[in-house]
Amino acid sequence: MKDAKTFWNQIAAKYAKQPIADMDSYEYTLARTRSYLKPTDTVLEVGCGTGSTAILLAQNVASMTATDISDQMIEVGRAKARDENVQNLTFQEVDVLNTGLNGEKFDAVLAHNLLHLIEDLPTSLAQISQHLEPGGVFISKSVCGFGQNAPLKFRLIKTLIPLMQFLGKAPFVAFRTIEDHEAAIKAAGFEIVESGNFPQSPPSRYVVAIKT
Repeated sequence: MKDAKTFWNQIAAKYAKQPIADMDSYEYTLARTRSYLKPTDTVLEVGCGTGSTAILLAQNVASMTATDISDQMIEVGRAKARDENVQNLTFQEVDVLNTGLNGEKFDAVLAHNLLHLIEDLPTSLAQISQHLEPGGVFISKSVCGFGQNAPLKFRLIKTLIPLMQFLGKAPFVAFRTIEDHEAAIKAAGFEIVESGNFPQSPPSRYVVAIKT
């Protein structure tokens, strides 16, 4: 299996051209996220990809830092931000979940479509917590629901993923249930204040949590 940075660098150009699969769910969760952000907030996005979500949310906050391990993804994001003249958004190529950002604190941390790609979730959540003051908000959206009761389609995907990884066609994917996913967030010192599946299938778990 390719390391994560190599994998995402190689698909960055293709990824940037892919349309959003479920626009209704995407726009709904964007609206919910905006409702938790204030104009004075500083915001960190971890695993920003090509920056589409960061660009849309930056207008609602004081400043936003968008990070990703893929330099190719970051370059696409910077170009898009320049084209749209978004001036309060900074892109950084950095693995926040391993190295952090020199102890910098934010009012909110976002991790959209990321946590199911993380092998050591407890350590990553601990790193995220370090970038929030008590009372800070952590908003994530992650594919879940691969338990024994998952639809046949997703159980087949789970079976095929190791072969795709061997061929370099898929990254690491964690097959967590919603219950295990949320338990890990709570164990990291967060209180979940909102959650739901958007879309329902495959379950993409949207979670808003407050650092206690």
